[in-house]
Amino acid sequence: MSEQNTVQNMVQENAVLRSRVAVLEEELAFAQDQLAWLKKQIFGRKTEQASVIMDNLQLSLFPEEQKPQLQQKSETVTVPEHKRKKRTHDDWMSKLPIEVKEYKEVDPVCENCGAEMKNIGKEKAYDELVYTPAKFHIRRHIVYTYKCPECGEKPENDAAHSDDIERCNIRRAEYPKPMIPGSFCSPELLAHIVYEKYAKAVPLHRQEKDFSSKHIPLLKATMSNWVGAAAEKWCLPIVEEMHRLLLAGDVIHADETRIQVLHEEGRKATAESKMWVYCNGRMNDRSIVIFDYKPTRKGENAQAFLQGFEGYLVRDGYSGYHVVTGVKHCGCMTHARRYFVNALPKDKSVQETSAAAEAVRYFEQIYHEENLLSGMTAEERYKQRQVKVKPLLDAFFAWLETLQVSGKSTLSKAVAYALNEKPYLYTFLENGNVPIDNNRAENAIRPFAVGRKNWLFSNTANGAKCSAAMYSIVATAQANGLDAERYLTELFSKSEGTIILPWEDKNEGSL
Repeated sequence: MSEQNTVQNMVQENAVLRSRVAVLEEELAFAQDQLAWLKKQIFGRKTEQASVIMDNLQLSLFPEEQKPQLQQKSETVTVPEHKRKKRTHDDWMSKLPIEVKEYKEVDPVCENCGAEMKNIGKEKAYDELVYTPAKFHIRRHIVYTYKCPECGEKPENDAAHSDDIERCNIRRAEYPKPMIPGSFCSPELLAHIVYEKYAKAVPLHRQEKDFSSKHIPLLKATMSNWVGAAAEKWCLPIVEEMHRLLLAGDVIHADETRIQVLHEEGRKATAESKMWVYCNGRMNDRSIVIFDYKPTRKGENAQAFLQGFEGYLVRDGYSGYHVVTGVKHCGCMTHARRYFVNALPKDKSVQETSAAAEAVRYFEQIYHEENLLSGMTAEERYKQRQVKVKPLLDAFFAWLETLQVSGKSTLSKAVAYALNEKPYLYTFLENGNVPIDNNRAENAIRPFAVGRKNWLFSNTANGAKCSAAMYSIVATAQANGLDAERYLTELFSKSEGTIILPWEDKNEGSL
């Protein structure tokens, strides 16, 4: 009897150990996936271009059974005859000022016979683009004062007036007030400081060192105060107007990223706050990009910003966006595809036949057809999507629902994300102006993420709000093809509160 108990105990112990080993193997696989992902983030390529991913995986853009059909179609395509314009520098060089350098000989003499030589012509040898480093000078404002020679000098002229009038009339000539009272800040200087930080990601402490090397003792604290004053008095009114115009559109992209604020009431210095970004659809005649600082990632922040908007909201799968009401939620195809790219097996010998690779193929087919519609009108794009894109999306989800996945693997996460976002990934088919992904918001937020690596954190919440206003102005100006520094110079040259929108639109008084 004791031997039988011993055997049963050994069997039970073996089952427990097997179960434990299975759990540990699953945890190990999960840890290895995390390690591989972290290595890729630090050392790997960040590109998501299909050509790079598919080349690395040696995957076909289309399944094998579709290749002959696509090749047959390509033979019937007629490419219109065209002439390619030769690329030269003349177009943009002709818009720049020209400094002419002439090289002559004084009293040229023939080296053969000694006779005096005559000029018979000249020619251009070559052009070169010259960069002139920054120069500093003082703009000194001299104001003249004037006095009336009659008032207070002749009693008969003042007799008709009451005794409380000013007997001596003195006044100054009209002159522009300083941009920031009590400072030597000029519009040009502040525009350069703002452009360096928010367009080129040069922190103020590095600018301080650069100014010092040019013998200009301009402190970081001084520049910070100037930027804060400019954001509050000049930029915030413009951002508010941009916000109003953004809500009046049909499509808004939304995304968010982290920001650290050292001194914020009720929060630790190590706590992560959020910088939200909102921008209009890519199929507009002008771009609007707005950054909005909030201490948390709660969906109520997006709800407050988008209050009154009734169009299409393009966002990722973050659950916080679900609290936003009154909008049509659109999923991001790139996010869904990214999950499957991260789920590709590390063993290259099985990559091509894996379920993750098959999913990537479906996405590449969808994007291929969508890209062919880029030059169409919204109505044409809507019709073609129903014929070309929707069947592919239907086929992808029909295939996806047949997959049997479990556990905490990256593949199971990819499948769960896609199935949860399924109703929102179909929304773009309703309107030809709605994009297929949220890449526009991700691209808009990227300069902020690059700058964050340099300046690391904001000192106060008010500073973070000022940075949001500055990033909004600079990012919008650049997205609309403006010279952001020139635009800022013109803006700061006007009185505070002046609305000059960062795009070219003379009807609205913009630059």
